Amino acid sequence: MKIERILVIGAGTMGRQIAMSCALSGYSTILQDISDDALAAARKELVAWATSRIAKGKLESADADAALNRLSQSTDLVDSASSADLVIEAAVERLDIKEQIFATLGEHAPAHAILVTNSSTLPSSRVAEASGRPEQVCNMHFFNPALVMKCVEVVRNEQTSDETIKAVTEVATQLGKQPVLVNKEIPGFIANRMMGAINAEALNLAHAGIASIEDIDTTAKTALGHPMGPFELMDMVGLDVIDFIAQATFAETGEESDKPHPLITQKVQAGHLGRKSGEGFYSYS
Repeated sequence: MKIERILVIGAGTMGRQIAMSCALSGYSTILQDISDDALAAARKELVAWATSRIAKGKLESADADAALNRLSQSTDLVDSASSADLVIEAAVERLDIKEQIFATLGEHAPAHAILVTNSSTLPSSRVAEASGRPEQVCNMHFFNPALVMKCVEVVRNEQTSDETIKAVTEVATQLGKQPVLVNKEIPGFIANRMMGAINAEALNLAHAGIASIEDIDTTAKTALGHPMGPFELMDMVGLDVIDFIAQATFAETGEESDKPHPLITQKVQAGHLGRKSGEGFYSYS
């Protein structure tokens, strides 16, 4: 199956950037959201992003114009789904909402359409049955910022067909990404599990007074070659996001070690969420 038309559901940070990535790669793309305000904000941000890239000589003006012309917007999910070859769901991380979306997609998307979720915490098996076409469902997990990050985790569930995996992997490659295949569903997939292990050890070291946050970050950068220290990275991702991932993982595994770390809980309760709030483990005022 040749994928030409892509629908991205959710005009938040991830959805809008995924949609722009698709449009830049030549796909006819619809960005759908229930909020006109969210769609307007997404369009404004993407135009500003393209303008900045053009000014820096990293994007041709003609290519930017062509991509923005290929990217349309809609608040009508049923109409948007009716002609899609691939649907990428990037809505809020709530299972009940995702189940409703996939049920609607199963009813109104073309029979050949592949339905994927960008969720980093919910495995696609949770929504596959609601779609009525579980063999055409998988995770296609992009990383933030999606216009920059190369990795895409393609995660199959027990019913995902080889044809679906092949098609999704080919789209990721066409987007200029480096797809990695996760053969079995596991909480956190690959990247979040590895990041979680590093973060947990860094948090434990700081909590026990073994070393300062600054020195732990310095060690990660100068001894391990990481571009950012774990505390710098957590601040960039958002401590509320780190907390949410830990809570979702704990809900799946029941392992005490997967609960949010006390240092993360303290920061989130204080409203110190990282760069987005101006303060996390570091101050950004």
